[in-house]
Amino acid sequence: METGSADGTQAAGTPGAAAGADGTGAGGAEPEWTGLPHGLLRMRRLLLVVWLGLLTLAAGLLPGLLVGPGWAAVALLPLAVMAWGWVVLGRNWRSWRYAERADDLLISRGVLWREETVVPYGRMQLVEVTSGPVERHFGLAGVQLHTAAAATDASIPGLDPAEAERLRDRLTALGEARSAGL
Repeated sequence: METGSADGTQAAGTPGAAAGADGTGAGGAEPEWTGLPHGLLRMRRLLLVVWLGLLTLAAGLLPGLLVGPGWAAVALLPLAVMAWGWVVLGRNWRSWRYAERADDLLISRGVLWREETVVPYGRMQLVEVTSGPVERHFGLAGVQLHTAAAATDASIPGLDPAEAERLRDRLTALGEARSAGL
């Protein structure tokens, strides 16, 4: 997990441990970023290997048996896609991070096209924790934030369920406190 300040003083799993009074971190310059757990990367890579492994078998066996053994080389294409996907999934996983500040939540993601979403606590209408069957099997959950703006895509995938619930409760409490002042 990618957490802590530039000097590495913050312990993993403790967002905002070195935060200043304004919640932007020691010195007020940089927020305390928290990366996603490694379980999300393991889950995505396993799904990649399973689906492209089946496709590789089908692409190798069917042409090899029906047309000729030379056509079994078609199976190299899904293998190449699997190797490329393995690297891309790792880079994508490393690009996701979030930071809780005094007045808003920052979510940063993207490798080629970097996206940073700022969600003010007072604008949050609904915070939900979601977990599909595959995510539950791997012990993961996601947090989905809903605001008044329909175009806002604020979600944090692949969190530990306890962290997702803690984040939901904290964001809900901060959202209620901030919206009461509007």
